[in-house]
Parts: sequence; C-alpha cells; structure tokens
Amino acid sequence: MQSSGGSATVETAARFPIRFLESGPAGGALVTAFLGESVGRPDLVAFDMGGTTAKAALIRDGRPEITPMMEAGRVHRFKSGSGLPVKAPVVDMIEIGSGGGSIARVDAMGLMKVGPESSGAEPGPACYGQGGEKPTVTDACVLLGYFDPDYFLGGSMRLDVDAAEKAFERLGERLGLSRDEAVWGVHRMVCENMAQATRVHLIEKGEDPRRFAMAAFGGAGPAHAARVARLLGAHEVIVPRMSGVASALGFQVAPLSFEIAQSLPTEIDGADWSGVQDAMEQLEQDALPLLQRAGLQPAEVRRERWAEMRFVGQFHELDVPVPDGELGPEAGDVLARRFAAAYEERYHSVLEDYVPMVLNWRLRLVGPEPTLDLASEDAAPTNGASAAKGMRRAFFPEGGGWVDTTVYDRYQLGREDRLVGPAIVEERESTTVLGVGDVLRIDDFGNMRIEVATA
Repeated sequence: MQSSGGSATVETAARFPIRFLESGPAGGALVTAFLGESVGRPDLVAFDMGGTTAKAALIRDGRPEITPMMEAGRVHRFKSGSGLPVKAPVVDMIEIGSGGGSIARVDAMGLMKVGPESSGAEPGPACYGQGGEKPTVTDACVLLGYFDPDYFLGGSMRLDVDAAEKAFERLGERLGLSRDEAVWGVHRMVCENMAQATRVHLIEKGEDPRRFAMAAFGGAGPAHAARVARLLGAHEVIVPRMSGVASALGFQVAPLSFEIAQSLPTEIDGADWSGVQDAMEQLEQDALPLLQRAGLQPAEVRRERWAEMRFVGQFHELDVPVPDGELGPEAGDVLARRFAAAYEERYHSVLEDYVPMVLNWRLRLVGPEPTLDLASEDAAPTNGASAAKGMRRAFFPEGGGWVDTTVYDRYQLGREDRLVGPAIVEERESTTVLGVGDVLRIDDFGNMRIEVATA
C-alpha cells in the first residue's frame, strides 16, 4: 500500500520505498471512500483514532485528496515545519496528538492538558497493568464505564481498574477536582481537541464541517466519534463492520496504481503545449511498465492527469484535472476555466487580472478496482433485544451523570435494528458509544449508522 492510496508490487516497493511511509493511514482513507460509495455518501470525513494519534482526512466526490509532499521525522511531532520534507504523493490528512494512550497532565499554569505525549504500548495506559502510572484517555474510558475491563480485545486482555483509579485520583488532587470530574474532563478535552483540529483542517479547505458525515474506525475511534461529531455540528457517524481494523480492509479495496509527476512551470498564456504533451507522454512511458509487470494490460489501465495550478506569484497550488486528448491551446482554455472554478470554490473569489500557471504535471495510472461485497448477512431485525448483553453504569452528563446503560453485542445486531442512546455497542476490536438521544440503525451493509443528537 502506497502513501497515496494505491497498491503496488513488491518490486515497486523496493524501487520506491519512500512512497510507503504513510501506508497504514492511507488504508483508512481508502476504506472511507469505499464505504461512502456503497452507502451513497461521496463526501465524508475519515476519523481514525488509535493508541497514539487520531487522524482525519477529507473525502470529496468519493476520493481522498492527494498532496505531493509530506514531512517525516519531525522534531516536534505535530508541528508543521519541524521535520524533513519528503516529495512523494500522500493522502492529505491531519494528525492529532490524541489517542488511547495520550497522557493527561497538569501544565506549568496549573491547567489540564491531554497529549501529545503518549504512554505507548509499553508500559501503556495504567489500566494495562504493565507498570504505567499516568492517567490516559483509555483509562478515562474505562472509568466512565465505556470500556468493559473484562472484554477488552474481545476478553483476551483484562484491564486493571484499580490502577486507572489511582492514576486519576492523583490527577484530580493536583487539579483540585474529584476523580469523576478529572475523568470526564480528560474525555471531554480529548474530544474537543480532535474536533477543533478537524474543524480547522476542513475550513482551510473551504468546507463546512456540518455538511459532512463522519466515518469512524480504529480501536478508539467509535468510542469518541459521536461526541466529536456533535462538537463539529455533524449529524451522522458511520461505523463500518470490523471498525477496529478498518485500515486493513482499505488495503483490500485498493487498486494497483502508480503516480508520477514532472515539474514544468507553464503559464497558460503562451504555453509550449508541444513540450507539455511530450512531458506527459514521457511520464506514461516511465510509469506504465510498473503496472504491466504486475500483470495488467494497457487497456485495463485508467489514466488520470492532473495539473498543480496557481496564479503567478502565489505559493500554494490547487489540483485541476487535465482534459483528455492532445494538449494544446484549447486544453489550456479548459484548464484555465477549471482552475478559476476550483479557486472560487476554495477561496470564494477570483483574481481576474492574474495569469494562471501550472507548476507540476501529474499522471496517475490506475488498474481495475477490486470487487468486494460487503452486503450484510446479519440476522433479521430484533430491535436489539437479543443483542443486549447486560447493563452497566456509564457517565453521560446530558443524562444527569451516571446512567444505567444497556450494552449490546455488535455481532448479534441485525439489519435495520434501531437503538437509542445512551447505549454501548461492543465488538472485539472496538467499542461504540452512543450519547443521550443518539439513534443507531444497522444498514444493508452491516454498518452502524448513528444519527447524532443535537447539543
């Protein structure tokens, strides 16, 4: 899996290892695009929350955005500009220092902070019982009643509730808060952090977060997604089957592909279109053999041509699709119109007196899309009655605090089943938390569709 969201042969990976730095997160973006296509929601926000970080990626018109550069080896992990620039195509996403292992602490001003420091896998959160003593996001979920200490990882790992309590008692003492206040404060803060970072990411792309549904996955994503969506003003969360390992599912829906680019600064007015056409043909000659060696015939390969465009004198580019066929003045006119439309959509204005230019020309060759049938074979609807595992106390401030909450077995929910929060749905790799008033139903593909209650 390449960082840009296409699969490749081992030979290609050996030749271009730099293209595989962000392969895991790319799988999450791909499964979100696949999910959106299957349920008729081409515009989604992928929300992936694991042990150390949360990631958000925008899916527009059924495809993740690709950026030509990323940073690696940052001195300050979440600070842009503190790392090594890597010129390789990668799914455009934001990384947030909020995960299950993110540590809650008191800063020099006496204020609570959560992350970006993480307990990692070893020693891990205090509840792991591996020697960790610092309070983390996972510890908070256990103490709030969201995670069952006897069913973590499907029951293969017993969590130490006492260790989590001691960690939060120490935090509460430093803050002058009760244990419950400290626990809820950490959960609320981590959700606020993720919502704020996602909001900024979408607004910078000219998008209103309220119009997007959120696809939630990762070990910790479904436990936090409904509250994050509520803070964003989003109205729907989609939790796919196998949500805890959804990025791996994304690998199965990735077509063979390869992307290649040529820097050839070209002002649209008076461009050397013959030289541009030669450059694009050379890109195909360089990239096509990689897919042919993977067993594809040229007729099976789809060609996507893109121009990274800006106005002369600017520093940021927009991706604009290049028209099919021979490149010439007519194609240049089409490019100029498409760029003006994209620019107006992003920035809500058009600079009439400025000349558009292309900085880089990109070609992406894509093989056939893998076929994967995710139609649900779950049992007939039961209205959740047979899926109920029991009750436990969980904390929902909108419900007045501690509430007797029904816990459901994800694997026993049938198509069109409907649950009303507060509720908790458990599966082996993750847990989904419904807030007060949230409504969950199971669709024809086995996804959990959550209608988020307004705040």
